[in-house]
Amino acid sequence: MWHNRSRSSLQTVCRLSRLRLVVSCYRSGCSTAGAGGGQRWSPPTGGFDTGLKTYNSLTKQKEPLILARERVATWYSCGPTVYDHAHLGHACSYVRFDILQRILSRLFGITVIHAMVITDIDDKIIKRSSEKDISPTTLARMYEEDFKKDMLSLKVHPPAVYLRVTDNVPQIVAFIERIITNGHAYAVTNGDVYFDIRSIGDRYGKLVTAVEPQGEPDRDTDKRDVRDFALWKSSKPQEPYWESPWGKGRPGWHIECSTIASSVFGSQLDIHSGGIDLAFPHHENEIAQSEAYHECGQWGNYFLHSGHLHLKGSAEKMSKSLKNYITIKDFLESYSANEFRMFCLMTKYRAAIDYSDASMNEAQCSLETVVNFIHSAQAYMRAELQCLPIQEGLLWERLAETKTGVLAALADDFDTPRAINAVMDLVYHGNRQLQPVTKPEGHARSPAVFGAITSYIQELFEQLGLDLLDRKEGSAADASGTLNNVVEQLTHFRSHVRAFALAPQETRSAALAPQESSSAGGTKPRPYPDRIPLLKACDTLRKDLAPLGIIIQDRGPKSIWQISQTRQSTLDKKEVES
Repeated sequence: MWHNRSRSSLQTVCRLSRLRLVVSCYRSGCSTAGAGGGQRWSPPTGGFDTGLKTYNSLTKQKEPLILARERVATWYSCGPTVYDHAHLGHACSYVRFDILQRILSRLFGITVIHAMVITDIDDKIIKRSSEKDISPTTLARMYEEDFKKDMLSLKVHPPAVYLRVTDNVPQIVAFIERIITNGHAYAVTNGDVYFDIRSIGDRYGKLVTAVEPQGEPDRDTDKRDVRDFALWKSSKPQEPYWESPWGKGRPGWHIECSTIASSVFGSQLDIHSGGIDLAFPHHENEIAQSEAYHECGQWGNYFLHSGHLHLKGSAEKMSKSLKNYITIKDFLESYSANEFRMFCLMTKYRAAIDYSDASMNEAQCSLETVVNFIHSAQAYMRAELQCLPIQEGLLWERLAETKTGVLAALADDFDTPRAINAVMDLVYHGNRQLQPVTKPEGHARSPAVFGAITSYIQELFEQLGLDLLDRKEGSAADASGTLNNVVEQLTHFRSHVRAFALAPQETRSAALAPQESSSAGGTKPRPYPDRIPLLKACDTLRKDLAPLGIIIQDRGPKSIWQISQTRQSTLDKKEVES
């Protein structure tokens, strides 16, 4: 959740220190035991072994991914606190976990049942609504819809269900009551309710080994232990409130997730995800509350955490409090959802990631390399691109190796960089075979292997959430089809003009085989001088269309074309000026 509590400067420093501790522990592989050497993690017994391994924050190492039900994964994630626009740091986490869910469902046949909470009551929401002079409910609904639109624009598949905190307050109250009954929480005189950390002994600290005090000094005077945290917060004047056995108030931050996840999935959850900054205190407290409520020793079996997005050169994560963020809407003015997803695929989901124009350009170039290869391969299959003989057996072998390598990489903690590298290697070998010639020599052609390669790459990228064809729906698709036809006719016309302009000043027989004289050591035939302006006009047309996203590439006597998703030329300068 994108949540910050009101606190003093000292508390802010402590928070950053705890965060650095969590990240350090996460990366270095701390002990799997709790802070006091409590119960270790236990693999789910009698479940379904997916054959995958994933890094589990509960053990700080890779573990076999075993699900409670055959080919069904229950998945809970912390959603947004809806008081402002989402930024690119949020997008990075949601896109990365969308990729993981797609890998499970599309490549390994696992049905993912994903539930996400929307925090629509919170200190930030109350403060922002007061500043805008609108109700907290109105503010929250406005930014909730804004968040959902952002996720759709990034091609993030929505969860099976969104659940709002305010729609679940009665369930939260009942959840707290049971925790009190089980002896793990207590109410104080002002109406606040706290979780009693000492009641669970050394079982607190499953995600981190060092636990610091948490809370708000202005309302924590009656706590039994400085580590105790609020389950229910008594209302202040002018704040929204709900009735409860302890008086008017509202839920604490952590209890909402425990209640809502339990209401959907019960006493056992397969996978819980979120940013690494949520490991402590949020996820740690979720575990404590849920296990106290269900009276079980292991509520969530796997905790998956994504790394932070940093602006290049900054050690801090992208966040609103540090005013170093880029909104998703602003980002999409410069780059596409496909390019951002490629950017995310090129690093491991749990690694920190540096954002800069250079890193986005790298993702753009990789994506364009794949797209350009597919267009060239399709031109070859249509016999529009004449090439030297293809080493077909080598390409079939490379394709089989790529398929095996990609699945092995994705089964190993969702290693998308390794999978993408395998695909890029396949593209490299495919491009090496597509060596154009200016004159057909009657060589045997091998279109089938290129059909198999392009189909595999397109299908794989679609499974990962990338649409290499950048297809649209409805009228947009109709318009795209019309544009494709227009560009095709324009390219054919240009090819005829260019062929006429390139016709050499020799006899008709020499014109039919212009390479023979040059290959025999003679002078390369030159076009008629009065046709050179036509040739220059063809080159000018190609250059002028490139910034508009229409890329024409001359391959011998013929030309191939594509409509670029980035709306800019990716031809190298030498080719454009040839």
